[in-house]
Amino acid sequence: MTVRTGSPALTPLLARGALLSPFKRPRPDAPFPRARLVLPGVRIDADRLAAYERVCGFPTGIHALPVTYPHVLGFPLAMRIMASRAFPLPLLGLVHTSVEITQHEPLTPDGEYVIGVRVRELVPHRRGTEAVVVTEAHRGKRLLWESAGTYLARHRTSAAPAEAPPPSGQPPLPALAEWRLADDVGRRYAAVSGDGNPIHLHPLTARMFGFPRAIAHGMWTVARCLAEQPAGSAVHLRAAFRAPVLLPGTVTYAADGGRFELRGGDRLHLSGEIRRLRE
Repeated sequence: MTVRTGSPALTPLLARGALLSPFKRPRPDAPFPRARLVLPGVRIDADRLAAYERVCGFPTGIHALPVTYPHVLGFPLAMRIMASRAFPLPLLGLVHTSVEITQHEPLTPDGEYVIGVRVRELVPHRRGTEAVVVTEAHRGKRLLWESAGTYLARHRTSAAPAEAPPPSGQPPLPALAEWRLADDVGRRYAAVSGDGNPIHLHPLTARMFGFPRAIAHGMWTVARCLAEQPAGSAVHLRAAFRAPVLLPGTVTYAADGGRFELRGGDRLHLSGEIRRLRE
């Protein structure tokens, strides 16, 4: 089922999701909303786009949106779903664990788009339950961009925990830069993306969910890495958020070809790869 909707205000959704979170009982076999929410007539706010580009390190004034920016356009619809009573995972404390993006054609700042968001499935995770959230951007009936992101609700599981995925065995990528991240990175990204999850904003609110300090948004870390990569019109991106990036902190950006990583010492925070679909 497809439901056309307007752009929801994020603050009431965050409040609703926060109030409902203590009453959620996440499990992989729980029922979840099946409707696809669609927002037509989406146009790009130039000031908001420029603010996003500055926070993430992209050059401004380019006649193509950053590959990660449609995620921001779809975020209000994702929030409407995840803050609803029917969504079984608690909104507070949800952790973004991976993202896969296929950009078939670049989106331009002067375009008008149709954004659609749905929950594809719930899957078991060794630390709880993940929701797979799909976002699409169309121009008319033409699919330009699509993504699948996984969001983890941590909870005790009845089954024995699965082993963590083994290391790839590949040596670390060559280090290219060291970035010192200020303690306000989470607040700055929240202001341009709308993602005000308290695990990203302040140490006190992060500690409520088991983190010693605020952590950087996963989508900020991948966007910051992509800002260092050559842009392509048709690309496929995979990124896995391996370990939280605590704020403030220092990370090392490493890359080779389309592969990239963020590390803190010997700890891998993010691994990803972007490749062109056609030359």
